[in-house]
Amino acid sequence: MSGDLVNNVNNVSLDENHVLKNRKDEDHVDPWNVVSSSDTGVDYDKLILRFGSSKIDDELLARFEKVIGQPVHHLLRRGFFFSHRDLHSILTRYEQGKPFYLYTGRGPSSSSMHVGHLIPFSLCKWLQDVFNCPLVIQLTDDEKTLWKDLTVEESYKMGLENAKDIIACGFDVNKTFIFSDFTYIGQRPEFYRNMIRIQKCVTFNQVKGIFGFDDSTVIGKIAFPAVQATPVLSTSFPDIFGVKKIPCLIPCAIDQDPYFRMTRDVCPRIGFDKPALLHCKFFPALQGAKTKMSASEANSTIYMSDTPKQLKNKINKHAFSGGQTTVEEHRKLGGNCDLDISYQYLRFFMEDDNELEEIKRKYSSGELLTGELKKILIDTLTPVLTRHQEIRAKITDEILQNFMTPRKLC
Repeated sequence: MSGDLVNNVNNVSLDENHVLKNRKDEDHVDPWNVVSSSDTGVDYDKLILRFGSSKIDDELLARFEKVIGQPVHHLLRRGFFFSHRDLHSILTRYEQGKPFYLYTGRGPSSSSMHVGHLIPFSLCKWLQDVFNCPLVIQLTDDEKTLWKDLTVEESYKMGLENAKDIIACGFDVNKTFIFSDFTYIGQRPEFYRNMIRIQKCVTFNQVKGIFGFDDSTVIGKIAFPAVQATPVLSTSFPDIFGVKKIPCLIPCAIDQDPYFRMTRDVCPRIGFDKPALLHCKFFPALQGAKTKMSASEANSTIYMSDTPKQLKNKINKHAFSGGQTTVEEHRKLGGNCDLDISYQYLRFFMEDDNELEEIKRKYSSGELLTGELKKILIDTLTPVLTRHQEIRAKITDEILQNFMTPRKLC
């Protein structure tokens, strides 16, 4: 069965994501909540089957490396980006010298991003460098106003602060456009016209099936999916692409896939190519992999703005351990790296495969204690946060404005 919604204007096919939300023994995955029934987190193989996407296998990674002429990013190599839709088509376009662009987003729910947000943006930065292509980043401040207890003004301000965090990841201002829904939709009528084109193709029954909306859902939420879908249409950015219809690649967390399954169903009906997608796994909360890290939950989260002391305290106090209850037991039985949050975080941030494998060997054998493993994570993350904060402190309002001004990109 195709991973896209096989709907027409008058019919709705029950979306797999909605099914997940109604099975007590399964993971709950939607664009706003992620809860797993397993201590090791979401079963991503099952998610691929239910969402109808394709696994990123060794054959695809080999082709990726052949096309770009260099090793793939460690986030791809270690399977953190594990699923895709039509990635082959993007690689083919690159081989043929045909244009495409990157699109990703951020929904601001706090004034600082957390370390988990670095994952999709790190890969986006790498993809931008490798493919030498434009990137558009949507700040869905409107979405957070609708779903969170935030005013329009609060969400907009948080979006601007998050934009500075994004810029600090190292994006090229000549190839990157960051926009706030609250401002850009009013600036460019082309964006709004494309929103209407998408809205005209999707019924209320369809969004109920996809997102679980009901009769008490506010109309802003019902209309929002078309807003997140619209950046897929290149003509929504006339300053960058003019009237050219150019496909895009979307790196995002797998919980955002329902938006783009809807979008991929609509695109051919309004004369556009379907977007390609790269899906990443969830960055687990400090308390364990049953939930993802959330910017609105302070004790589950390491913010990019945390001080070294705050980082150390959070990891030592809250990071779930896969170790044994006593030192003696741990020396004898060893720790469980599949459950241990400190080790799982190191898999995201430690680039040296050999060093990571040695840590796993020592922890699994009991040679390395939980406190020692936590110290390795603290020593790994502290310079990441410190460097990010130093770069962010230099981002002025003028630099922010340069990134957020509609313009031609290289």
